[in-house]
Amino acid sequence: MENNQINITDSAVKKILSLTANENDGVKLRLSVSGGGCSGFQYGFSLDSETTPDDIIFSKDGADLIVDQISLEYLNGSEIDFENKLIESSFKINNPNAAASCGCGTSFSPKA
Repeated sequence: MENNQINITDSAVKKILSLTANENDGVKLRLSVSGGGCSGFQYGFSLDSETTPDDIIFSKDGADLIVDQISLEYLNGSEIDFENKLIESSFKINNPNAAASCGCGTSFSPKA
């Protein structure tokens, strides 16, 4: 699979670095897509020190994001951002592959 791309914003870099700062060496943020959620697929974030040959690591300014090949099919071309708002702070995914997403932004339905 050529030209796999995920853009990580500066705000997301800062949050990833803060999440992994006190963890053991090698811990990275993992982003995955799984079935479920109110729109059909849902995004998942976790800290992970294990990678597989199926994983691709996207890096920016020392922050690493792990995405597996299956999830990347749904995420390719996406921008990962972190919004820090008074009521809610969370990662936001601007996904060009999503036909629709739920109001909270944690799930989506893919384009056909």
